[in-house]
Amino acid sequence: MKWVTLISLIFLFSSAASRNLQRVARGTEHKSEIAHRYKDLKEETFKAVTLITFAQYLQRCSYEGLSKLVKDVVDLAQKCVANEDAPECSKSLPSIFLDEICQVEKLRDSYGAMADCCGKADPDRNQCFLSFKVHQPDFVQPYQKPAADVICKEYQDNRVSLLGHFIYNVARRNPFLYAPAILSLGADYEHALQACCKEGDVSACLDEKATAIKERAKKFSMKHQYYCGVLRKFGERTFKADKLATLSQKYPKTPFSEMVKILNDVTGIYKECCDGDMVECMDDRAELMSYICSKQDVFSSKIKECCEKPVVERGQCIIESDMDDKPEDLPSLVEKYIQDKEVCKSFERDHDAFLSEFVYEYSRRHPEFSSQLILRIAKAYENLLEKCCKTDNPAECYGNAQEELNKLIQETQDVVKTNCELLNTHGEAGFLKAILIRYTKKMPQVSTDTLVEIGKKMTAVGTKCCQLPENRRLPCSEGYLNIVIQDMCRRQETTPINDNVSHCCSGSFSERRPCFTSMGVDAKYVPPAFSPDMFNFDETLCTASPAERESGQMKLLVNLIKRKPQMTEEQMKKIVDGFSAMIDKCCKESDVGSCLGEEGADLIVQSRATLGIGA
Repeated sequence: MKWVTLISLIFLFSSAASRNLQRVARGTEHKSEIAHRYKDLKEETFKAVTLITFAQYLQRCSYEGLSKLVKDVVDLAQKCVANEDAPECSKSLPSIFLDEICQVEKLRDSYGAMADCCGKADPDRNQCFLSFKVHQPDFVQPYQKPAADVICKEYQDNRVSLLGHFIYNVARRNPFLYAPAILSLGADYEHALQACCKEGDVSACLDEKATAIKERAKKFSMKHQYYCGVLRKFGERTFKADKLATLSQKYPKTPFSEMVKILNDVTGIYKECCDGDMVECMDDRAELMSYICSKQDVFSSKIKECCEKPVVERGQCIIESDMDDKPEDLPSLVEKYIQDKEVCKSFERDHDAFLSEFVYEYSRRHPEFSSQLILRIAKAYENLLEKCCKTDNPAECYGNAQEELNKLIQETQDVVKTNCELLNTHGEAGFLKAILIRYTKKMPQVSTDTLVEIGKKMTAVGTKCCQLPENRRLPCSEGYLNIVIQDMCRRQETTPINDNVSHCCSGSFSERRPCFTSMGVDAKYVPPAFSPDMFNFDETLCTASPAERESGQMKLLVNLIKRKPQMTEEQMKKIVDGFSAMIDKCCKESDVGSCLGEEGADLIVQSRATLGIGA
């Protein structure tokens, strides 16, 4: 059995002290879930998270319309606080929220088939509603920013309403963004108002801070969708394995027993948020962060300032805090896991516990590695022990483990080094071109626009990560590349690309990036016929910005490779350069259209000849 399928069993060893079980016990003390969550969060935060929940499910609903639903739930919470024995107070929070949604008048008129979800039983009803959430919906009108003086007066006179509208707008545009993160963004917005409304140029100050808040929201949403995708695709055990690695890197001084205690809680909180259970998610995360803050000496020396912040800001601050310093006296792992002649006894006696502790020990010593690389190392070590422990001389067999594991490390380091050198040598445009050539050959069935989009995302990863210190490049690049790859794999589920992509997407979580890196040209691909339509000879090329022109060149490049995946670098350069020369020449002419028509026809003939494609 593979270690990722067994890792959850380790948590049974600490069941007596597990905070997760404490939470279950606490839940049984309360007859009413809604009552104790309301008491935990207090009225303002409970109202805010209730608004977020409804805004993410009912994205077309107005703020005023949602306010009525929020009032209904808050009234029920207050009623249950006063009398937990009331019949409706025993319902679960998800049921309370979904029942409220299903009572909305004319639900079908606004949401169509989503109304059919109301006919399903829980938890299928919730999964049905989740499937109708739309990321960055086009039916939500762009935000119309009021004048700066109006915002400042509104904040002064109607703070709760202004912040409520901000939270509502963020939530309905980002239906997969966790409630704790949205409240953290709300706190950022309030701090921006407090600072900017004192400035001379209020508008410029707010614009600058609003841009930073939007970028944070985009980053949060991207990561949250990624983690929910990992839970959905690979399950809780794989998610826990990955989190064990990242938490051990972040808190390297924390004892293994304490790490085990918080891991179940972290997983449970993510599951709650991914299922849309935002009240529970908010409350449980606040409790976990309070627990961590109560044991700063155990967890981290880097979170003191975070722990002094209000509840809605504390959690995000801790998540974004730096890794704690690695203990200086950590012994080498070689003696325990390679040189010890009794390794097989420990491995066979408690397979999952042994490998879980190996991941913990390895991670806390190697913050410069990605969590995915660490999981690949753990799997390779497990495979080696499974083989060696069946031999007559296991110690001799696994004695070369370090050399085997170093090969995995070297492969990943080489990929990062090669790509960062490519970016530094040829710049972003050259890097994007190389990525497009590489991935168009791997998956030519993907639309041109999507390939360019993926290429730009990978280029952004390179730009972000390659400028970091060398010991941070690998976790940064592989971490973000996994997010890009997961988005590709999500598309693969609904629109299959090819067998190679399917193989990489359906395989091991930790092997996805190496699988895509080593993926070859799709041998089964049949190129479409050469078509003049792939050349854009529109006069607007002459008024296009440099970025738009470059995008046009990249799309031409992709389309050429789709027609002939085996084309050489020289052939590509000749055609793309010819296209650029044509644009430069014709845009100087008085009759641009005639020039493009004549020169374009010549370029098509030359391109056919260059590629050896008949007319």
